[in-house]
Amino acid sequence: MTRVRQIGESVLLTLILASVALAGGFQLNEHGASAISQGGAFAARASDASAIYYNPAGLGFQSNGSIMLGATGIDPTISFYGPLQNNTNAETKMNSQFFTPINGYVVYPVMDRLMAGVGVYNAYGLGTDWPADWSGKNIITKVDLKTFWLTPTLAYRISDELSVGVGVSYVSGTVLLEKAAPFDSRVTLDMNAHGWGFDGGIDYKPLPRLTVGLSYRSKVKVDASGSAGFVPLIPVLPGGGVTTTITLPATGYAGVAYKFSDVLSLEADYQYIGWSSYQNLTFTFTKDGSTQSAPKNYNDTYILRVGGEYLMGCMKLRAGYYFDHTPVSDPYVDPLLPDASRHGLSAGIGVNITNHLSVDAGYLFIKFLDRTVTNTIAATSFDGTYKSYANLFSLDLGYSL
Repeated sequence: MTRVRQIGESVLLTLILASVALAGGFQLNEHGASAISQGGAFAARASDASAIYYNPAGLGFQSNGSIMLGATGIDPTISFYGPLQNNTNAETKMNSQFFTPINGYVVYPVMDRLMAGVGVYNAYGLGTDWPADWSGKNIITKVDLKTFWLTPTLAYRISDELSVGVGVSYVSGTVLLEKAAPFDSRVTLDMNAHGWGFDGGIDYKPLPRLTVGLSYRSKVKVDASGSAGFVPLIPVLPGGGVTTTITLPATGYAGVAYKFSDVLSLEADYQYIGWSSYQNLTFTFTKDGSTQSAPKNYNDTYILRVGGEYLMGCMKLRAGYYFDHTPVSDPYVDPLLPDASRHGLSAGIGVNITNHLSVDAGYLFIKFLDRTVTNTIAATSFDGTYKSYANLFSLDLGYSL
C-alpha cells in the first residue's frame, strides 16, 4: 500500500511542477475588433472605448460617452510530432476547441476634459485538450485557463495636444489541469486566483497629424489556492489543498501614428512584455506546509506591430501585421500550451450604421513558427516538433451616447 501511495505522490507532484505554463500563448492582446484588424497597433490612436486596455490616455481625446461590447472567437490547431525519446515522429493532433474571450467597455464624460470608463476583458486564457490516450498523457491531457480583468479608468485632456490616463485592475481567474494517472484514473489541479494591478498612459500630438502614445500595465501578483487529487477518488492515493503565487508580467506599449490624409492613417507599435518576472513557481501543500518549486526561466520579450485604417464613406477598411517573439527557451517548451514565435496577419471593417450605432469586425490569422525542441527539462522530458496556427474572428457593437 505504501508503494501505491508513493506512485500516486509522484504522479501528483509531476502535474504540480509542470503546471501553469502561462507563456505568450496564454496571453491575450485582442480586446477590440478595430485594434485586432490593425495588427494591434492602436496605442497611439486608441480612438474607441478599448483605449481602456491599449492606452487609457486615448479616452481624453474622446468627447462623447460610449458603450462597446464584443467577443473574439479563437480556433486553434496544434500538432505534435514525436516524442523523440521514443524514436518516433508520429503526429498527434490536439482535440478541436473554440474560445470566446469577451470585451466590454463603458465610457462617460465626467466634466470638460475629464473622461471616466470601466472595462471588462480576458487578458489571459485559452487552453489545450489532447487525446486521452496520447503519448504525452502522463504530462498533460487538458488545460483550461480563464482570467477576468475589471479596470476602472480616468483620463484627463491637459491640452489639445496632451492627454493622460490611469486605471486600476482587479484580476480573478481559474485554472484546471488534468493528466493520466494509475488505475485508470486522472489527476487534477483546480485553482482560483485573485490580484490587483494598475496602468497608465500618455497620448501626445506634437504635430496636427502625428500622435505618440505610451502606455504601461503593471505586474500583477495573483494569489492562487485550490486542490489537487485523483478522479475517481481513490482513498489510498494522496490529495489536498495547494496554494501558490503567480506574477503576471508587466507590459508596455510605445506607438507612433501618422494621418497621411483625411482618409488614411497608419500606426507602428512596439510592445514590451516583462516575462522575466516568471522565473520559478512554488507550491505550498496546506496539509503539512511543505513546498515544491519548478523552474520556468522566462525571458523578457516583445511584439512588433503595424496597422492602418482607410475611410470610405461610412466604412472604415483596416489591415495590419505583427511579429510576436516567444519568451520560452527550448528546454522549457511543453505540451501544456506549446509556445513559439509567431506572425499575425489581420484585416477588418467598421461601419457606422447610424450617428450613434456602429459595428466593427476583424479577422486575424496567426501562424506559429514550427518549433523542434530537444533536451527538454526532466520535469517533462518530451522532445519533438510542434506545428500550430489559429484563426480569430472578432466582432464589436458600439453605441455613442
